[in-house]
Amino acid sequence: MENWIGVGVWIVLGAIVGLVMRLVIRRPDEQPGHGALIAVFGAFGAVIGGMLGVGMFHFQEPSALSLGGMAGALALAVFMSWLYRWGSTEWV
Repeated sequence: MENWIGVGVWIVLGAIVGLVMRLVIRRPDEQPGHGALIAVFGAFGAVIGGMLGVGMFHFQEPSALSLGGMAGALALAVFMSWLYRWGSTEWV
């Protein structure tokens, strides 16, 4: 049960990171609806990053709430959110 709670924490962490990234990287020509999409990208990145972090650092006793899992979730959530914000700009 602890691992499912950890995965839920990863999802919430990723969504928060995505919304913070939306506030940090401002775009003047932004269309409505990007907030939900960037939260989904952040949550997706957090789940994948958390799994990778647990697999790399805590292979013998995997726990989602471990330091490796949380660090991996945070790192990939930031990267996925940044990648979406950077890639959604219009190149003229």
